[in-house]
Amino acid sequence: MFEFVRKHNRVMQVLLFLLIFPSFVLFGVERYNSMNKGGPAVAKVDGHEITQSDWDAEHRRQMDRLRQQMPTLDPKLLDSPQARYGTLERMVRERVLAAAAAKDKLATTDQRLARELQSNEVIASLRGPDGKLDMERYRQLVGAQGMTPQMFEDSVRSDIASRQVLAGVTSSAMATAAQAGVALDAFYGKREIQVARFDSAEYAAKVNPTPADLEAFYKGNPQLFQAPEQATIEYVVLDLDTVRKGITVNEQDLKSYYDQNAASLEERRASHILVAVPKDASAADKDKAKARAQALYEQVKKAPDSFAEVAKKNSQDPGSAANGGDLDWFAHGAMTKPFEDAVFSMKKGDISPPVQTEFGWHIIKLADVRSKSFEQMRPELEAQLVKQQAQRKFAESADAFNNAVYEAADGFKSVAERFKLDVKTASNVQRAPAPGAKGPLANPKLLAALFSPDSIEKKRNTEAVETAPNQLVSARIVQYSPARTLPFAEVQETVRQRVVAAKAAELARKDGTDKLAAWKANPASATGLSDKMVVSREDPAKQPQQVVEAALRADAAALPAFTGVDLGPAGYTVVKVTQVLPRQKPEPVAAKQEQAQYARLWSAAEGLAYYNLLKDRFKAQILVPKPTDEAAETATR
Repeated sequence: MFEFVRKHNRVMQVLLFLLIFPSFVLFGVERYNSMNKGGPAVAKVDGHEITQSDWDAEHRRQMDRLRQQMPTLDPKLLDSPQARYGTLERMVRERVLAAAAAKDKLATTDQRLARELQSNEVIASLRGPDGKLDMERYRQLVGAQGMTPQMFEDSVRSDIASRQVLAGVTSSAMATAAQAGVALDAFYGKREIQVARFDSAEYAAKVNPTPADLEAFYKGNPQLFQAPEQATIEYVVLDLDTVRKGITVNEQDLKSYYDQNAASLEERRASHILVAVPKDASAADKDKAKARAQALYEQVKKAPDSFAEVAKKNSQDPGSAANGGDLDWFAHGAMTKPFEDAVFSMKKGDISPPVQTEFGWHIIKLADVRSKSFEQMRPELEAQLVKQQAQRKFAESADAFNNAVYEAADGFKSVAERFKLDVKTASNVQRAPAPGAKGPLANPKLLAALFSPDSIEKKRNTEAVETAPNQLVSARIVQYSPARTLPFAEVQETVRQRVVAAKAAELARKDGTDKLAAWKANPASATGLSDKMVVSREDPAKQPQQVVEAALRADAAALPAFTGVDLGPAGYTVVKVTQVLPRQKPEPVAAKQEQAQYARLWSAAEGLAYYNLLKDRFKAQILVPKPTDEAAETATR
């Protein structure tokens, strides 16, 4: 047989192609295409798609940046449905403005780019005393964001061009003092009112629905009486904690790690004299500060023992000046980088020439150097080494895990055995995270994958979903129950309560509108109103916001003025406006601030209007639904 295969190799290739290709078409194309294209499109701008993968990658970058800036921020806030949607909206905005900039041929010159980079405080801190940019540190800075210097500078050029798109509108927006006065007086206005409340609860006793009424309401509103779809599932979690459990560090590795990192584990004690330079200092003031620092350096260089006394009299660091400039012991990473670089290049007793940081000029004296022993550092070294190995192993395992859950035909048995994971189970899982849910099952993206048609119908494993930093999860449905309308007998009392509430609100609304019509026709007949009160947006006098807004918007050309407010299930309110009260004139400083704020708001409103026009022009669409406040709140619990 093998001789036949050898002699008829081309025939066998065609035969295998005919056998395998239809299977690939039937079962693999859709998922292959989805993976190859980066997932489904979540937005479109000017005919170009933003894919799920684009969105995920950008949100991860946003989360990483925010975590670096605010390490104590709750990660759940960063990965909430609303935060993710906000990232997508920003991506759409950037692409709309980029498309407009390209269409209008807006470009950024080298000189404009240079000015932008020079004004960047972070990049400015990378310049040495001679003003030259430390290119190695610059490459490290942009490399931490996954970019080369050229990529970073191209992104800055694009950002400048995009800002020019709206600048022509926002910078030319005008709001005169007269305009601001009219708008602000109306917004902060006050009105004296009386109200008549028609509360639904007071009409409930008058409602006595028949069985036919209840049956009709039940049949007409089946969506109100649904048992949600739910599933029993199993899932596996690959994360750093799981990987860490399988890692042991031997003594020789610890000693080698200690030897290799001995220099970075060293601690130093230094003193300094600071000549502070404010960020907004003029060029002349900066030169004076540099000259003073140089003079102080020459002074202590000639008499090293006088350093502490000179620091007490001259240092502008309030935290250390009283102690002769002493900064106590510190390790690598504790000080700003130029300062640290200088200290860790010095020998005991050395005094450095002036060192520039974002705080000003420092003259530094290295007082002492010490290193911790291996035994002292052992627990910390072991934790660091385990963490490093776990991160490396997790990165190596991530792709293998993704492939394994995709290929597994036996649920998660083979995956659990290969990666030494526990197969977890959960019941009554729904599309939306359950109140109080934590961990993977509170992640909307995982639940969306779990309740996809493919997962429900074929009970396949979901793709590996990143539910948290360094955490991948795959899940599958074991048993599925679709949404169903609950039997009338089970919900009869709920139906009755809803019918009574709806009918009571209807009666309250009818009574209120009848009174409103009668009192408008004959104001003198208005009785049963509350005592007079003054309401404003700043002080609503315990009235619902709808009532305050209605009072302020009522036509006050002829007083008294009557208006009605439908409060929905709560009932109805009739508002009688008896007097328009002038706004108290603000102090000149406050008035100026208000006018400036109004001008900014006016400018922002014109910019937003123009952006919305551009969205229509470039056919920008977000193809995923905006999360509700309730969904976002549940996901972050």
